[in-house]
Amino acid sequence: MEVSTLFLSLFILFSFLLFSWRLHRRRLYFPPGPIPLPFFGNLFQGSFVLYESYLKLCKQYGPVFTVWNGNSPVVVLCGYAVVKDALINYSHRFGDRGPMPITSRLSNGQGIVGANGEHWKHTRRFAVTTLRNFGMGKRSMEERVQEEVGYLLKAMEATCGEAFNPHAVLGCAVNNIINLVVFGRRWDYDDKTFLKLLNITNNLFNFIRAPLGVAYVAFERIMKHLPGSHQTIFEECEGMKSFIKDEVESHRKTLNPDSPRDFIDCFLIKANKEDDISCEAFNKDNLVASAFELYTAGTETTMNTLQFGLLIMIQYPYIQEKVQREIDIVIGPTRMPGISHRTQMPYTNAVVHEIMRYVDLVPMALPHKVSEDTVFRGFMIPKGTTVLPILASVLTDPVCWKTPYDFNPENFLDQNGSFHTQNAWMPFSAGKRICPGEGLAQMEIFLFLTALLQKFTFKPANSSDIFNLWTLRRAFRKKGLSYNLRACPRI
Repeated sequence: MEVSTLFLSLFILFSFLLFSWRLHRRRLYFPPGPIPLPFFGNLFQGSFVLYESYLKLCKQYGPVFTVWNGNSPVVVLCGYAVVKDALINYSHRFGDRGPMPITSRLSNGQGIVGANGEHWKHTRRFAVTTLRNFGMGKRSMEERVQEEVGYLLKAMEATCGEAFNPHAVLGCAVNNIINLVVFGRRWDYDDKTFLKLLNITNNLFNFIRAPLGVAYVAFERIMKHLPGSHQTIFEECEGMKSFIKDEVESHRKTLNPDSPRDFIDCFLIKANKEDDISCEAFNKDNLVASAFELYTAGTETTMNTLQFGLLIMIQYPYIQEKVQREIDIVIGPTRMPGISHRTQMPYTNAVVHEIMRYVDLVPMALPHKVSEDTVFRGFMIPKGTTVLPILASVLTDPVCWKTPYDFNPENFLDQNGSFHTQNAWMPFSAGKRICPGEGLAQMEIFLFLTALLQKFTFKPANSSDIFNLWTLRRAFRKKGLSYNLRACPRI
């Protein structure tokens, strides 16, 4: 027994030393970074929450460094100059999507988010064109958003100025825009199917943000076989995909090629064209995966931005008042806000952009991957290496912003009070992998926010409520945001 124990111990020790030696040899081929632990990498040294630790690591190792996600190297990019260089100047080399275990399990290589190659190019080009045109059917996308604005305002009016949590009603309003885009219809805010799909979306993103989701990404090979709440999440998502499949079949039976109603119709029409028969991208599985990704991604981010935006209005009432004065002058009390008003409202436009910068909703871009051996900023990055641009480091780069860590609309205003764009404004990422729904999201946020501030003044539920916005940003990313407010009708 003692001999067996000795041999087992020696075997474990030898395996540990061999693994450590191989890891050390591999580190020589990558930019510098913290020394990883065998098997765990740097997961317990800051890479669990890189958006919190990147400043320390960047100061120690420079704006290009390597962390290890388990046994896999991840090259991290920090600061506007470096991120722009990679995603825009070297987009042909940094444009591939890196490994995304959760997305891979949900979409199986299909869709827009996690795919690569010609399949992805066809799908993304189609999605961007469809979303950009807005004109699906006889009504423009702006008109559809404005219609939903009316339902949201009625829901706010029904609170009669009493305290309530805006999370649910904002989620319903934003989700209905995606319903219109994907399915061609909206639901009542109390519809059971509607609320079920919305709940699945919330559960999925809560899982992705939670430590369990991070563990799944790091140890997918083990986690996908283990029981737990994550398996329930995946089962719920499969249920949503089954719903989408039924919608596809229903659309196929009632399809009018001359009058597409939504994204599904546009996809089916594209697939039926003779010159696209040979294009493998336009198949049913890809349609279901793409619709699923648009539905989930298009709800969470926009809703959270609006929710945080109202919190900012509460925290800074003088900013809220200034936006309302501009609304009163340009739009008036009765006209519905339109996207054409945006150029006439520099301060409101600046506030909307600053909300998206400050909330820093996606502090880490989705992982990229270099498509070939690449010399970048003096470092050789081997082909196939995962690259993670830290968008938070761009949105708070002190070289680019007047007040990087404070909420300040002046970041987007010149000395004459005119709105001016900032190249470092990258809340939707940049380059080939920029969010395909950027234009729609910006439209929604502007129209919803201006319409709400046109009709209501937002106040804290209790006069003694105090919010630390910087702290809430951190909590927001981990478990979402929950707070009460009062929507007081403007007289």
